[in-house]
Formats: sequence, structure tokens, C-alpha cells
Amino acid sequence: MSRALPGRLEVVVATSNPGKLREIREILGDLPLVLRSLGDFPALRMPEESDAYAENAAAKALTVARETGRVSVADDSGLEVDGLDGAPGARSARYGGPDLDDAGRVQHLLRELASRRGAARAARFVCVAALATPDGDVVTARGECAGRILEAPVGSGGFGYDPVFESSEAGLAMAQLSAAEKNRLSHRARAFRALREPLRALARRG
Repeated sequence: MSRALPGRLEVVVATSNPGKLREIREILGDLPLVLRSLGDFPALRMPEESDAYAENAAAKALTVARETGRVSVADDSGLEVDGLDGAPGARSARYGGPDLDDAGRVQHLLRELASRRGAARAARFVCVAALATPDGDVVTARGECAGRILEAPVGSGGFGYDPVFESSEAGLAMAQLSAAEKNRLSHRARAFRALREPLRALARRG
């Protein structure tokens, strides 16, 4: 059983990405949880990643849950572009090489799509979120957000590919949305909302 403060379940979010951590805190913020991050466990080693979202998310959550003795949540997310045959996909965070930052990956994507228009720029964000207990139980959930890739970055919010991904529902780039609006329709919000009831149940059990 994971450690908890009175009335609240202690959960480790298996990420060191500050933007992702901030979003997950906002999505789960009203639940009786105390959320920790990998920054609280600097010696913890994460598993190697594959090309499968669900496999990556479950492996990260299980590793953290077993190593820390606490419930853990993790996700694996990616951007899939029709004109790139679904790339960069599960390797979105490493697209273009390990030395690029978010802005560098965005520019690499735009160069790859420079001569492509219309349906070739259709895209979706995909997220699989996983919840794991130290006993080895795992629950996963998938969320998607449809849109298209813009020709240049816009907006100042979000992170990653948000400045060049226009949401079909909002008609704006993800980086132009308020945090509340993004957390209503994003792929990560949809995946983590499906884990709210399992987390609530674990919190009730203490």
C-alpha cells in the first residue's frame, strides 16, 4: 500500500517534464491526492522506451510504483502527422535527435512538412495514461485530440508542439488556449480524466 497523508493519497507522477507535471496537477487537482514528481526521487532509473504508448506508460508507472512504494501515474504521448505516415509518434520527445529542445523539434517538424499542404498536415495528439500500484496492478486509458499542423508557431502557452498544433475543436493552436481550455480538450486531459475514479477509489481505501 502506498504511503499517504491523513485523508490524502500520495501519488508519484512519473515525469520530470515541468509542463507535463503542471498539466497533470491541474487535471487531478481537485482529488484528495498529494502529487510528487520524479524530482523527489532523483536516484530512480526509468525503463527504456519502445514505440508503443501503452507499453511505455505502463512500464514507467510500474517502475515508479515498485521503487517508491507509492501509487504512480505516468503517460506516454505523441504527435501523429498524416503526411509523415504517423511520425513522430511515440518518439515525439526525441524527434530530430537528442540534442534538440522543444523549439528545435518544432522547427524540424516544420521543415519536414514545408512542401506539404492540406490533408498531409492533418494530425492528432495521442496520450495513454497509466495508473500503477506497488502491488503491480495497472490501469490504462487513452485520449486523442484531432487537429492540423500550422505553417508557423503561434501563441505563448503550453509546451512541446503546442505552438504549431491547431485543435479542430477550438480552431486555435494549443499554445493559444488558456490552461483551463486546454485541460478540457487535450489528449492528456482526456486520458487522465479516465483515471480519476480509480484514483478516487484508491484514496478512499487509504
